[in-house]
Amino acid sequence: MQLLIGTDNAGKVTELSECLAHLPFDILTPKRLEIELPPPEETGSSYTENAMLKARYYYNATGIPTLADDSGIVIDSLEGELGVHTRRWGAGADATDSEWIEHFLERMSKEENKRARFVCTIAYIDPEGRVHVFEGVNEGVITDKLEAEYLPGLPIAGCFKPDGHDLVYSAMSVDQKNTVSHRGMAMQQFLEHIN
Repeated sequence: MQLLIGTDNAGKVTELSECLAHLPFDILTPKRLEIELPPPEETGSSYTENAMLKARYYYNATGIPTLADDSGIVIDSLEGELGVHTRRWGAGADATDSEWIEHFLERMSKEENKRARFVCTIAYIDPEGRVHVFEGVNEGVITDKLEAEYLPGLPIAGCFKPDGHDLVYSAMSVDQKNTVSHRGMAMQQFLEHIN
């Protein structure tokens, strides 16, 4: 069965594909399909609204069952500043990963409270056009600096250390990260649904 991952974020494509690797899906992306559409505008006020908006956008364009996620980080000391606007916050949506994370870490250096939670909502539109929603949340702390290289499009993974672990996301093995991360948790629910 074909499954479209509704994003051009290379890091998200990698992480979602890793979770799907053992299943008989033909994994597609907008880039692989050469979809010549601008990315959907994330106008929702919640992760669920944005994930559903993205999934519906690509499903309507292709008719292919589609998986899309919306995710972000909530920082206790920066209440209301990131969340659903994470990538558009601070240095802005057009900033490179390195520009964005440099701005983020500089801002966090002024905060004593480093507590944070990553949230991911995944929307899946099945072959019949029905929408299913799955969510993962992971608590942790922001480290003072990057502690590992990160996947393109996912810079905070190099400085987010989940509770109960000594490594940031990016320093974990693929299996460990996909077990404990917010996106991995949401994907586990998706996998249980389709099985």
